[in-house]
Amino acid sequence: MGSQSIDQLRERVRGPVVTPDDGADVYDEARTVYNAMIDRRPAAVVRCAHAGDVMAAVDFARVNALDLAVRGGGHSVPGFGTCDGGVVADLSAMRGVRVDPASRTARAEGGATWGDFNAATHAFGLATTGGIISTTGVGGLTLGGGIGHLSRGLGLSCDNLLSADVVTADGRLVVASEREHEDLYWALRGGGGNFGTVTSFEFRLGSVKDIYGGPILYELESAGAVLRAYRDFIADAPEELGAFPAFQIAPPLPFIPEDRHGEPFILIVACWAGPPEEGERALRPLRDVAPVVAEMLGPMPYPALNSAFDGLVPPGLQHYWKANFVTELTDDAIEAHLLHGPRVPTVNSTVHIYPINGACHRVAPDATAFAYRDASFATVIAGMWPDPADNEANTAWVRDYYEATAPHSEEGGYVNFMASDDQSRIRANYKGNYDRLVDVKRTYDPDNLFHLNQNIKP
Repeated sequence: MGSQSIDQLRERVRGPVVTPDDGADVYDEARTVYNAMIDRRPAAVVRCAHAGDVMAAVDFARVNALDLAVRGGGHSVPGFGTCDGGVVADLSAMRGVRVDPASRTARAEGGATWGDFNAATHAFGLATTGGIISTTGVGGLTLGGGIGHLSRGLGLSCDNLLSADVVTADGRLVVASEREHEDLYWALRGGGGNFGTVTSFEFRLGSVKDIYGGPILYELESAGAVLRAYRDFIADAPEELGAFPAFQIAPPLPFIPEDRHGEPFILIVACWAGPPEEGERALRPLRDVAPVVAEMLGPMPYPALNSAFDGLVPPGLQHYWKANFVTELTDDAIEAHLLHGPRVPTVNSTVHIYPINGACHRVAPDATAFAYRDASFATVIAGMWPDPADNEANTAWVRDYYEATAPHSEEGGYVNFMASDDQSRIRANYKGNYDRLVDVKRTYDPDNLFHLNQNIKP
């Protein structure tokens, strides 16, 4: 294996190093990732215990000229957390979260999930913008931008990132913040995993404990009215309100009439983060747009909403996604959604139209790597299903849907929702920030060691 052996790597790290020689059960468990479409066989999986292990894994890949994959929460749809014949730096054991309630900040290790983060911060009545699924990694979501229930009020996850500990391609550990390595700090906030492995994230927190919200289901025949009313309402709704429409097959849940289980609906998933006693009134304009088939609205801890849909997306599904930013949800765009959304193929698949106005718009487009500060929505067509026999048909549903909505969308999309065949869109995803990102890449990773991502080439 070139100039450093597996035995030498094991001597440097505290966590286990798993190779094919460790037996099929151990090796397969270590190499398996969230998207079951991805089946790759790395030469070594380093199950990192701390930043020093990450430094050793990076050094090993570099000196042996091997591919390097970095795995945090492991939710990468294109499977960037693994590789064939290379090294995986698996951070999933590094899940600690430390909250400082006095400064209203929290520090999360690189393998923490949003479930880990929310459990720690909720005890203090604090939160920051996370995702929609609690098993999502803090690292991957934040590095790509970070859209979630709290975006309109608190901004993106990356807008709340105060500093990051980063292992760079030369094996050094550096701190990126407003005070040091400012160029790297700028690039990490939306530029993905292109610039190093982040072993620790420091976040600003907001006052969020219990919220009022949940899903509201309407008949498909009301979908046009729901989408148009939502578009108009969310433009200047109170920023404490996070809400997004979705197409979804009804799962077998008690609040949904049993005879409607398995049918497709248009939904709005709402999260009112203001005073809970004001929640019912705040959501009334959304409830009144059309007859409600079923709903599960009420006060709940914020972590409960963040984990409410985890059961629909367990590990081991087939995944294929497409995405675009949307400046204006036009009537023509809505017609495209009305044509393809009701054809959602499985209970696991969905389409979400996330609002990214409010606090997200108050950040300049060149203040962070996340460039689409004038976009009002981020659309994701998330194809997820259990049976590989359905791959061709369900991938076609995602592609057809994307092609119908793309003419009514921006050229670029949210990198966290991109598929493995979206590499040609990298420049568009960053608009005017792309060239500056290339400069930062040349500074911190001139040989493109960190290339298993939506890659910004040096």
